[in-house]
Amino acid sequence: MGLIDFDPGQLSARLALERPVAAPDGQGGAAVTFEFVAHAWARIEPVTVVTEEQAGAETVRLTHRIWLRPREGLASGWRLAKGIRHFRVKTLHDPDETGRWLVCGCEEEGR
Repeated sequence: MGLIDFDPGQLSARLALERPVAAPDGQGGAAVTFEFVAHAWARIEPVTVVTEEQAGAETVRLTHRIWLRPREGLASGWRLAKGIRHFRVKTLHDPDETGRWLVCGCEEEGR
């Protein structure tokens, strides 16, 4: 695989990195909230739009590929936020194995 090279100026979206925090819900389970960790500049690429019908209602699932510089601790289950938009991190990988980029496969929530 060749070296991935693009203009760092394409990292034009400022995202908030948020990690999940479980808090007891008083009934033996846990409620998950998200805690701000840091800001990062990123490149957001839309990948797919899937429209489905569930229980008689139409739902839309949007996926994105989000590029950013590697971050210590970032893992599946974290969330990236841009204003009111939230992207749940599903997968992470280094596209050219050089440690320069981290690509997150994300699903947009609430759309």
